[in-house]
Amino acid sequence: MVLIAYEELIAEGYAVGRVGAGTYVAATIQAPRMRDALRPVAPRVSRYASRILSDPAADPPLPVSPRRARYDFAYYLANAEDFPAAIWRRLLSHHLRSVSLDYASVQGDAALRTEIARYLGRTRNIQCDPWQILLVNGTQQALDLVARVLLDPGDRVVMEDPHYAGAREVFRATGARIVPVAVDDAGLRIDLLPRRARLAYVTPSHQFPTGAVLPLDRRLLLLAWAARHDAYILEDDYDGEYRYEGRPIEAVQSLDRAGRVVYTGTFSRILFPSLRMGYLVAPEPLMPARSQAKWIADRHTSLLQQAALADFIREGHLERAIRRARLRHAGRREALLSAIDRHFGSAAEVLGASAGVHVLLRFPGVPALRTPEWISAAARAGVRVSSTTPYYVRAPMGCELLLGYAAMNEREIAAGIRILAGAISAADPGRAAASAGPPAPGRASVRARGRSTIAN
Repeated sequence: MVLIAYEELIAEGYAVGRVGAGTYVAATIQAPRMRDALRPVAPRVSRYASRILSDPAADPPLPVSPRRARYDFAYYLANAEDFPAAIWRRLLSHHLRSVSLDYASVQGDAALRTEIARYLGRTRNIQCDPWQILLVNGTQQALDLVARVLLDPGDRVVMEDPHYAGAREVFRATGARIVPVAVDDAGLRIDLLPRRARLAYVTPSHQFPTGAVLPLDRRLLLLAWAARHDAYILEDDYDGEYRYEGRPIEAVQSLDRAGRVVYTGTFSRILFPSLRMGYLVAPEPLMPARSQAKWIADRHTSLLQQAALADFIREGHLERAIRRARLRHAGRREALLSAIDRHFGSAAEVLGASAGVHVLLRFPGVPALRTPEWISAAARAGVRVSSTTPYYVRAPMGCELLLGYAAMNEREIAAGIRILAGAISAADPGRAAASAGPPAPGRASVRARGRSTIAN
């Protein structure tokens, strides 16, 4: 061991050996001067880096912490009980024995793309060929690839207002100009679309964060607008599998006859967040550039997970898991709406309850500036809720809270809403909490409003 240590010191230049004389410390080594170490030099970064750092309202990376709030209403959380982990481990273990050690197709595993194409045909009425599908590392990478392929600095991008902030940051990073278009109870206001834009980013199946569902007539008008103005539509169907009322509306992509829609979906939302697996369905003219952009980014997505997921879909586990989760989410949703009705009464409105796994809780007449104080009061009581403010280009008109309900059971949801109401009441006596009482005569309950608001 001593000889090895000496050899390493000599090899790295810290010592010199002299034949017949021994080993000595190298004379050229100088200790670093402390004053030099105390002079950090500000790096010159690219325009891209400057843009991604310049938005004061940028959505920060999701917190990675072993501790969660006792009652956690974060919209992006999943429930481990909803996922058949034993089946997934079996499939991973099976493919681990024969997983390729070489590079693979940038498009993704052919078997998985075939299964996704069949799945989309069954569930979303999307008729596409497997070669139109590109496997990506979740929706965020899909957004980044589309932006790189379609946008130049100065191009105009239509975004729902409010919207998913991660998409806005992707488009801003390319130097695009964001054109916010208002959302109402039926989703994007088509009548407010600009005459000129390169791309429109939409979440029509469950608008994020309001939960509005874009009706068929607006979907057709959106397609006509894109064809008329030579624009593309980026359809983000992040949780279209979960719908509790009414008949599902066809995806915008399934109505497209002019090749204007790029469709993206994700398994991270319907299975578990750490599964960074999503897909893009693109019109044929965009496919070469889309695939090349993916190759430049990371060659291909995890081969082991692709192989396991192909079997997971082919053997029917995916759709069984979705059906089971949908039933459980429906029970959690009922518990949430009942608790909100009981503790907030007519002081609050619920939007987005007919689909997805989150709702927006709006307090008419309460200014948006109260939102941070209410969130802090809730956190001190052990309840985590989120503000919708980061998702607006223009500030929200009032106080809004985003409540995800996938990660808790019915009892925890009811307790969390009760504690939330108490925390708000203590932080702001006389406003919107438990003292609000039942709905006023002639006014629909919170639960009824939550259901009727987006059943378009």
